[in-house]
Amino acid sequence: MSSLIDVPDHIAQARKVEGLCPPLPWSSFTDFFKSRVYDRALVNRTFLTYRDDDRAVRYTYSYGEFGTVVQSVATFLHDRVGLRPGDRLATILFNHDVTVVLYFAAWISGVTIVPINIEESTDKKRFILEHSEASAVCCWHRLLEEMKDLQRELPALRDVIALNDDGFVEGPKHRAKAGASPFLGSASPSPSLDDEALIVYTSGTTGPPKGVVLTVGNLLLDADAITEWHRFDAEARLMCVLPIHHVNGTVVTVITPFYCKGSVVLNRKFKSATFWRRLHEERVTCVSVVPTILEFLLDANESIIDYKLDEFGGFICGAGPLLKDTATRFEDRFGFPIRHGYGLSETTCYSCFLPNDLSRDEHRHWLRDYEFPSIGVPLRHSDMAILGGDGRLLPEMTRGEICIRGGTVCAGYFKREDANDAAFQWGWFRSGDEGFYVRDKLGRPFFFISGRLKELIIRGGVNIAPLEIDEVLRSHPLVRFAMTVPFEHRYYGEEIAAYVVPKEGVSPPTEADVLAHCRQRLPFSKCPKVIRFGQHVPYTSTGKPKRLELKISLASTLAAYREYQFKDAQMG
Repeated sequence: MSSLIDVPDHIAQARKVEGLCPPLPWSSFTDFFKSRVYDRALVNRTFLTYRDDDRAVRYTYSYGEFGTVVQSVATFLHDRVGLRPGDRLATILFNHDVTVVLYFAAWISGVTIVPINIEESTDKKRFILEHSEASAVCCWHRLLEEMKDLQRELPALRDVIALNDDGFVEGPKHRAKAGASPFLGSASPSPSLDDEALIVYTSGTTGPPKGVVLTVGNLLLDADAITEWHRFDAEARLMCVLPIHHVNGTVVTVITPFYCKGSVVLNRKFKSATFWRRLHEERVTCVSVVPTILEFLLDANESIIDYKLDEFGGFICGAGPLLKDTATRFEDRFGFPIRHGYGLSETTCYSCFLPNDLSRDEHRHWLRDYEFPSIGVPLRHSDMAILGGDGRLLPEMTRGEICIRGGTVCAGYFKREDANDAAFQWGWFRSGDEGFYVRDKLGRPFFFISGRLKELIIRGGVNIAPLEIDEVLRSHPLVRFAMTVPFEHRYYGEEIAAYVVPKEGVSPPTEADVLAHCRQRLPFSKCPKVIRFGQHVPYTSTGKPKRLELKISLASTLAAYREYQFKDAQMG
């Protein structure tokens, strides 16, 4: 069983803060799972509703039905695939009811899920499968041949399992309502809350992606904190429009509803044309979004007067830069509050939110009256501080690094002691984000992000490593040097531009040439949208690229594209 036995002291200090984390009432994920699916008050209540607009389908599962199907799939993973506690199961899927079933089936079996974005390149998929030491991979059926090819290169990858809309291509149909095997739970003699549950790979700024190890305890503690903060209960009906291969979709709108004994409406994808109607039809009480979605809803400008939204309490919003202008226009236009928050994969998901007890004027103050919207106040299980470069606490209104400790801090980076030493240097998790805090009249610290110390580009709530794009740009035969930079964008918070220095002595490439080169090698979301040419290579005297300085120097010329909607030509 993959458990935390000998974690380094600095990681242990960041994860265990005396008096900060009340103990959970369960000893394992299986114990938690049983407390819900065997609860007589819940057995006939709806837990999961799946909506796929493209196929015009709507499936529902009660807690009892969900428990039955999860047990059946857990049996399949144990008997047919041969997965055992401590094994790792990669998933290359999208938002689907089968994906949710698979996650829970793995967790009650003591198996770690390694979610991979279905849109990642083959090379990125190969890296994650190899680095995570995945024993098996569940993929969408159209990717079967690609995965079979990779399997021949990866000796540890014992099995490839294909899924389609009916479930496993060779295995149980996940919507069967009865006949589950009696198998339920890990075969380990001592399952624990410290067992691995997820390894989430984040984009690296100076190298390959890093695998963030999240434990069962991490997931349940963050679900507990989110539940307590937003006062979710059995009447809570959350809607998921974010991808569940990211922690936001998984923790906020899958695990948290199960935790609070509520329900979730899982959408195959976000569509502005059906968003408000879906809230109305499904009696949704809360939805988690990224700022990009707010901008798309503003653009659609749909009248919501005919929808019954009395039970809808507002939006959880984070995972990307929220502009003051976006928050102001959205709340003024639609009248629902934005519960702005902040967290990272390394802190499971959310670590802070704007309080829900604020008056309307106080809420507007914290969103609008500073240079940046506040990300709020720490949740229970989390402690936050602003630390200086020497690891010392900084006072109010002083900028430094946002650091976090507590029960939602991850168990570290998988097989990356160098990254662990840097990120947990002071017994805190170092976010890499610059910020400050201001206390309110009750003494609560309201935190703000003023910039990122790391160089990640956050486009529509998705972290993108600029180095990956740099490499593609520099592979162009006429390019001498290239560097990717973000620029402020209304719809995605940040969009991607590139600074390119052509090779000397040759006819320079055009902007169209460079963009076409990138489009052949990267998904549209990662492609630069604007190219700026120059002759100077921006390096420091020690050979380090001056990306931040380049971003600042290009900001004025890129400001013209802030409102522009870039279209994917290949998608029509």
